[in-house]
Amino acid sequence: MTFLLVLLALVAAIAWLAWRRLGGDRARGQAIRDVLDAADALEARLRVARGEIEAVAGDHENPVQGAMRDLLRQRLWLRDHAADASLAQLHGVRSSLDAARGSLEQQLARIAQARAGRS
Repeated sequence: MTFLLVLLALVAAIAWLAWRRLGGDRARGQAIRDVLDAADALEARLRVARGEIEAVAGDHENPVQGAMRDLLRQRLWLRDHAADASLAQLHGVRSSLDAARGSLEQQLARIAQARAGRS
């Protein structure tokens, strides 16, 4: 009887650990998808912004180029480290992409205001 209880406890512990691990894998997969979605959204917005900034500034230095390089750096990091990155690191990357997009939106709003002021 004692052996059966120990065996059941061991099976339950293994099942619990497996369930926890699968849950972590799901969370990691979702975090990676979130980062990729945020990167795709930022890239799409940067492409639009590049055209808007060039229309206003002409051939002057375009800050979008630096942002595109930073985005490429983030994508390369994700490619190289996604498998072993912690959830906190993945969430940090996602937050930095969201912050970059917010900053870009502010810059584009200022450009739109400048355009409206010239009209």
